[in-house]
Amino acid sequence: MTDLLRRPRGTSGKVHDITAEDAGWGYVGFGLHRLAPGETAAEATGDREVILVLVEGKARIAANGQSYGELGERMSVWEATLPAAVYVPGGGEWSAEATTDCTLAVCTAPATGDLPAQVIGPEGIDQVVRGKGANTRFIHPIAMEERDVAGSLLVTEVYTPAGNWSSYPPHRHDEDDFPDMTYLEETYYHRLNPSQGYGHQRVFTEDGSLDETMSVHDHDVVLVPKGHHPCGAPYGYEMYYLNVMAGPLRKWRFRNHPDHDWIARRDA
Repeated sequence: MTDLLRRPRGTSGKVHDITAEDAGWGYVGFGLHRLAPGETAAEATGDREVILVLVEGKARIAANGQSYGELGERMSVWEATLPAAVYVPGGGEWSAEATTDCTLAVCTAPATGDLPAQVIGPEGIDQVVRGKGANTRFIHPIAMEERDVAGSLLVTEVYTPAGNWSSYPPHRHDEDDFPDMTYLEETYYHRLNPSQGYGHQRVFTEDGSLDETMSVHDHDVVLVPKGHHPCGAPYGYEMYYLNVMAGPLRKWRFRNHPDHDWIARRDA
């Protein structure tokens, strides 16, 4: 199994714990808790900022001494409604107590800025349609650069209908060359519906030094350290993913693969 593909460690508790050190890069971390009612999770943020995303289910969330009460409205990620999310700055702490079965994502990056802990979703998150035809997907930009809700983190949800492509045409953001491109590491947390399904993701560079094609299953995570990274959902299976990105600059600027950029230009 490639190091870019991370399978969950079991079906309950903290099933993913991907640190920047573990990933071999400098910015993005990703954790995932699958909790039953009454179970808890809590962490100090240290020198990292955190965005908690209630992927599904409900939990009582507190951060830096402030209780936000019970958050979360969608009981299944496939309801495709907007998610509850909480920002927690560096030097703080957070806790969650599940009130239903819940899936809690913990998105992290180096702490910058001086934003306070706060609820950042579902209020303030838009629903966006991107692409055309079999490239259509539906976006929940939880914390992209248009929202001043984080210092480093960029976080978004994407729903890809069965039979469609996503993160497509292939594109990369692996050079620190603003405004033409920004260096952003990225993780993909995948879900499939029905859950026994699978999807495919390819991570590859134009020079061929990296070229990995992976079959992804429910709750898998894919690391994208560099290169292009399209994914596809087979007929019969919807694909969801939660993206976490971070780098030296909180901007998302990318370049399409030169062989496939004609698709984006045609559909513009």
